[in-house]
Amino acid sequence: MPAKKKVTGNKQSLRANALKKQVTSSSLRAKRSNPKKEIATKPAASRNDKKVSSRISLSVPVYSLAGRTSGTMSLPKEIFGAPVNKQLLSQAVRVYMTNENVLPGNTKTRGQVEGSSAKIYRQKGTGRARHGSIRANLFVGGGIVFGPKRRKVILDLPKKMKKAALISALSSKASDFKVYGLSGIEKSSGKTKEIFDLLGKISGKGKKLNALIITAGKQDNVFRAVANIPSVTTLPANLINTYEVLKHDLLLLTKEAAEKLEVKK
Repeated sequence: MPAKKKVTGNKQSLRANALKKQVTSSSLRAKRSNPKKEIATKPAASRNDKKVSSRISLSVPVYSLAGRTSGTMSLPKEIFGAPVNKQLLSQAVRVYMTNENVLPGNTKTRGQVEGSSAKIYRQKGTGRARHGSIRANLFVGGGIVFGPKRRKVILDLPKKMKKAALISALSSKASDFKVYGLSGIEKSSGKTKEIFDLLGKISGKGKKLNALIITAGKQDNVFRAVANIPSVTTLPANLINTYEVLKHDLLLLTKEAAEKLEVKK
């Protein structure tokens, strides 16, 4: 009888140990299957994201037509504070540059060059190779085989990718502190010297002027003043694209243009 009690006690201890092992193994499996629960307590933003977000300034100085600072302007965070997708930017620039190029090379085939279509000499008895036309590609002045033809390659981006690329381009300019505000640009006299002096005060003396002026709508006086400055372009807010934003060094926009960009987004 006492031996049987010891055996039952051992069985109970073995069962308890087995239950403990099952509980521990099940908890380990749950942790392995749901690693997100442990990561959820960590901050979502990485160090690189913190650096990028700290560099982006959503408040930019505003310059008057005389080149003096007249306060600040806050930029919409959804457009100028988004993360920059460099791969998408390079893809968008490639699309725009390809669509601007035209391949002008053009050659003529043997059916397009000048020359008689009669057989140049008899088929046999001359000791020469058999030829039928002087316009063959083997003769001087003959046609070109598989030569280049005038063509235009057109690439396209989906609308969502175009918008995302434009937002990335604007955000990259804001992160590099290359965005400035303009006020009173609609009162411009249309003279090149006025805009030239304004851009010189913004960018600094001795530096090459390379800027994109974004207006709310088409303004003939600003277009006329900028026409004689090769590296400065003026575009309304609804016509800007990724290539034009990245092509220019400085980005100057009015408050109304910033509001239109926010609506366009």
